[in-house]
Amino acid sequence: MPVFALRGTGDLGIGDTVAVKEMIDWCAEHGFRVLQMLPINETGPDHSPYNAISSLALDPTTIAFNERVAGRVETDATVNYRKVKALKQQLLRAAFPNAKVPASFLKANSWLEDYTLYRALLDENGGNDDWESWPKEQQSPATVPATLLEKLEENRRFYAFVQWVAYEQWRDVRRHADTRGVALMGDIPFGVSRTSADVWANRELFDLKWNGGAPPEAAFQPDPFTAKWGQNWGIPLYRWEAHRKEKSAWWKRRIRQTSDIFHIFRIDHVLGFYRLYAFPWPPRENAAHFDHTGKPMPRFFQHPDDTAAHKKANCKQGETLLKMIQQAAGDTVVVAEDLGVVPDYVRPNLLKLGIPGFKVPYWERNPDYTYTDGATYPRLSIVTPATHDHDPLITRWQQMWQAHDDARAKQDHHNAYVTWLELQRFVGWAGQDTENIPREFTPQLHEAFCRRVLESNSWLAIFMITDVFAQPLRFNVPGSFAETNWSARITYGKSELFERLIRETGRAEKP
Repeated sequence: MPVFALRGTGDLGIGDTVAVKEMIDWCAEHGFRVLQMLPINETGPDHSPYNAISSLALDPTTIAFNERVAGRVETDATVNYRKVKALKQQLLRAAFPNAKVPASFLKANSWLEDYTLYRALLDENGGNDDWESWPKEQQSPATVPATLLEKLEENRRFYAFVQWVAYEQWRDVRRHADTRGVALMGDIPFGVSRTSADVWANRELFDLKWNGGAPPEAAFQPDPFTAKWGQNWGIPLYRWEAHRKEKSAWWKRRIRQTSDIFHIFRIDHVLGFYRLYAFPWPPRENAAHFDHTGKPMPRFFQHPDDTAAHKKANCKQGETLLKMIQQAAGDTVVVAEDLGVVPDYVRPNLLKLGIPGFKVPYWERNPDYTYTDGATYPRLSIVTPATHDHDPLITRWQQMWQAHDDARAKQDHHNAYVTWLELQRFVGWAGQDTENIPREFTPQLHEAFCRRVLESNSWLAIFMITDVFAQPLRFNVPGSFAETNWSARITYGKSELFERLIRETGRAEKP
């Protein structure tokens, strides 16, 4: 459940830490023992949790206020980020003059030195997060004039105060989860935004000539560019040698701070630690490069998986980096998002390291393309019908029927047959009648499919909140810049179905 999507008592138009605690209570009451969230770092203009302006700073929008406040932002189906951020900024600034940030917090979080300067300069530049367009003397913490530093001092103390409030509230969330027996699963994006405080202050750790993304894949083609070239996320590449020279201090700090709040964390796009697909142009130039034929071309770093030697080198790099992350995580459990175009060495290597990856039934297929029996999934895995990047079950069902109807309308007998087979595979995996297939996503089919997920051999079974209630809402379409991304809010209530399913499948027992 994304934090922004939660509806909590007295919230100001977006999910906050009070809403998270209420969701923890909801989980405990229904038998769910894990609550997974998207990254909670401070977001930029696109509001994407995977394009944050800091890998360490927590998003001020998650801060809850003790009393209802005049000017509360009312929302129906989506978050009004402009109003929400303005209101919370106003309330925090009103509280700031009477607050004193403990010296111990500032000492334990030395990263605030660079972050608060970046954040104050962001205000100084009218909210423009493209620091490469700022005045030259502001493009590095080392070159900011003393007179400007003095001018920004008060604002820097304000942003340190905001982070102290946010961290105190999230640590309280962790304590509440402990009392209710619910584990919190966080999320660490593989990349960081080019316009982030991290890149601004640590230029030597990043390669800004290339833009990280993901290669083309048959299962995800939302537009012609993505179908042809893949996803261009625009994230800078890591200079892994530079990270090694500083003994991975930047990564270790990031891991430790996440582990302070969460019991488990998911590494987003773990494939990037092994090899990362990258573009020689930024996302804003995608359209201009649609027919690109010159050099350089998009490629993998460090190596493509084209030879045994390259595969071995990529595997070694990924294993070394993940061992470092596991060590920094301590007792916090590390899991990996290993979806997409997955090299053949990645999942065996994750198994060797004791890191569970994900199983999405729709993509786990037998040679005849029927769904693989969940009983055969590795115990060291996490099964989920969909993630925030995927259509929920009800939408996928509607799309399968639409594809079948379209083929029949065109009298395309081959595709009509293929699409009918796909409907049969779905209901067959759920143990339902493969001949009398309902057109609607019935409560019976919903229950049967979810039961099969819970009965699988995977260590954890995790559902998007939308799939718990068979809702068609989707939180993100990867590679797109739609305003609907990262803004949907949902209403949820009691789920007697999942209370029963969790109990009947034995998932209520402590994993």
